[in-house]
This record gives sequence, C-alpha cells and structure tokens, in this order.
Amino acid sequence: MSINPYKNYYSFKKWSFHFLKRPFIHNIILITSGTAIAQIITIFFSPLIARIYGANAYGVQGIFMSIANTMATIAAMTYPTAIVLPKHDADALAIVRLSFYISILTSGITFFIIFYFKSEILYLLDSQNISNYIYFVPVFMLISTASVISNQWFIRKKFFSLTAKVAIFQASLVSIIKTCVGIVYPSAIVLIITNILSGMVNVLIAMLNFHKVPIDTPKNELLPSNAWCLAKRHSDFLLYRAPQVLLNAISQSLPVMLLATFFGATAVGHYTLTLSVLAMPINLIGGSVSQVFYPRINEAIFRGEDVKSLIIKATLGLALIGVLPFAVIIFAGPSLFAFIFGSEWKTAGIYGQWLGVWLFFQYINKPAVTAIAPLQLQGGLLIYEIFSTGTKILALYIGYAVFGSDVTAIALFSILGVIAYAWLISWVIFHSGKNIKVYSKNE
Repeated sequence: MSINPYKNYYSFKKWSFHFLKRPFIHNIILITSGTAIAQIITIFFSPLIARIYGANAYGVQGIFMSIANTMATIAAMTYPTAIVLPKHDADALAIVRLSFYISILTSGITFFIIFYFKSEILYLLDSQNISNYIYFVPVFMLISTASVISNQWFIRKKFFSLTAKVAIFQASLVSIIKTCVGIVYPSAIVLIITNILSGMVNVLIAMLNFHKVPIDTPKNELLPSNAWCLAKRHSDFLLYRAPQVLLNAISQSLPVMLLATFFGATAVGHYTLTLSVLAMPINLIGGSVSQVFYPRINEAIFRGEDVKSLIIKATLGLALIGVLPFAVIIFAGPSLFAFIFGSEWKTAGIYGQWLGVWLFFQYINKPAVTAIAPLQLQGGLLIYEIFSTGTKILALYIGYAVFGSDVTAIALFSILGVIAYAWLISWVIFHSGKNIKVYSKNE
C-alpha cells in the first residue's frame, strides 16, 4: 500500500489554515505582530539611547516612573478593567465615563497634595533627585488612565488591528524623539516627557478612531446607565482590585526605591534598563495574549465552557514559547548586555540573570491574572498581594542589611517572586472549575 505524501502535506496545510483562522489565534497573531514590530523598533534604538543618556539619567527616569506608575494604577480605582465585563455597550460606556471622572478627581487631589507637601513627600521617598519633575506625576496619572480606558474599550470591541498600529507608531515616535533630542540634551527630563507623550499619542489616536468601532446595542438603548449602580455592581474593583493593584505596583517599584536609597541612582539605572529589555517578551507575547484572553475568558464564563482548561492551555503555551529567550538572558546576561549596550552596562546583565527567572513566571501568569476579574477572585488576590509584597520587602532589606549587596538583594527578591507567582497560577487554576455568578442585564 503506497502513501501519498502530497495528501499528508495538503491535510497539514488545511489544518494550519483553519487553525490560524480561528478568531482567538488570529487576534493573538494580529496583536503580536504589531507589538513585535514595535519591539524591534525599540530594540534597534535601545543601544544608542542607552549610550546617549547613561545609567544616571536612566536611574532618575526609573525613580520618577516608579512613583508615577504606582499612582497611575489607582487613578481610576481600576474601574477601566471592568469595561470588558458587561454584556451591553451601554453599561460599558457608562463605566468609561465613571473611570474618567474618577481619574480627574484623583489626579487633581494628587496635584494639590504635591503642591502643599512636596518636600515632605520627596524626603519620605528619598527621591530629592526628581524634585524638578514631580509635578508631572498627576499629568502622567490622567493621561495613563485615559490610555488604559481607550485600550480596554478596544479590547472589548476586539478592535485589535488598531491596537497593533498604535503600538508601532508609539514605538517609532518615542524612539526617534529620545534619540534626536538626546543628542542635543541627554537629560532625564527628556526620557520622562517622552513617556508621557507616548500615552498622549495613544489617547489621541483612540479619539480619532472611536467612531469606527461599531456599537452593538441599538441606539435607542444607549441611554446613560446609572453610574452609581455600576460602581456598586463592580465594587470588588474598588474594594479589592484597587488595593491589590496598588500593592503590586509598590512591590514592582520596591527595587527601584530601595536600590536608590541603599546603592544610588546608577544601580537604579542598571535595574531600569534590565527591566525594560526583559519586559519585551512579556509585552510582545504575554501582553498580546492577555488582551485577547480577557474577553475570551469572559465569554467562556457566560457560555459555561471549561474555563480551567483554557487557563492551563494558555499558560503552558506561553511557557513553551518563552522559555528560550528567557534562558538566553539567564545564562548569558552579563556578556550580552556588555556587548550590546557597552561595558558600563555589564552589571545590568548580572541583574538580568536573576530577574529573568522572576519575569518568566510573571510572563506565564498572564492568563491566570487575566482570569481573576471574570472569576470574581479579587478578594483572594488582595490577600495574596499583601503577603507577596511583604516577602519582597523583607528580601530586599536582607540583601542590603545582611549581605550589603545589590545583586544579592535582587536575587532574593526574584526567588521569592517566583514562589509567589507559581502559587498564584495554581490558586487561580484550582478555583477556575467552580461555579461563577454571572450578572444579568437588569441586575
């Protein structure tokens, strides 16, 4: 009996075609492609930008961004994350308005707090070297929230092509500005302003394209929903998710703040560059999967599908894709960083060897973290974050007080972070098989 090789080839080709045409896979490929191009642009400019500005400027930028990002995470009390959840666009649009109003209020309050207590805040955070830039924090909060709101709306509407285009345009514009302006004036303020500009570009493009996204609710049903009722319905975001996100942001910023306090801005510069490089596969693949997986897991819950299987498959898929690039950094970080960015950045590669392990688990936990809001596990997530943040503070302090070494502090921080992320993934998978309450339209 003869075997027709062409039959096997065409069968595989047909299977591949249908696999790639599946909406979930197609959307991931679409976003990943746009993010990949954006990352390639960033990688292309990174060695030049690192040489232009140096570790100290990166360090000052890192200190500012750690404070600004921490405040931005709770500027709208995490309500933008709820935009994807309602069945109907009328409710989702009401959450958009609610989120924006809250962000205006919190940004304004932050400005007045900084205005009256600037010196005390800088002294408390040991961050006097950002004294000239701290008033940019409320600006960053407002723009960052508007950017998140627009992204969540387009994720809800599965308008992923626009997300991909925005990522490419942002990366190109920001990289060119950093390079061109840096040649003339290589200062931390340039790095800070370009980060703010990146969010502004995102918001502007979203506003110009908002009318292109179809609204699936009939126009006569697009009446203003009761914002107070929606705020109460999704109160777990305010009560549990906002404190958890704040604690997570603090834990993410801990190395920056403590490295600045214990070892100076140059150590922060090494950490900031390392984090920006290692975050690329997280943003490229993990971030793309999160954006597509969020509405998908929400739909699966409404339809009564096997949610646990979806989370496990997505997690294992991310692990298989990401193990190689992270392994390269873990085993060859110092020599790679010294070769690409210059000998000044070899210490950043040493940081990368330890941070790579931690960030790999941060990368593969994206499906689990994305599923937490639809699974209504945000109370448990807050408890997890309290313990996780506490152990990370302890790790960094031991690294400084006992060993007096920035590398040891980073190593202990990463090891405990790996343990925490592994537990989080297991916890979400365990709870994903339970019955979930689904809100009805009139609830």
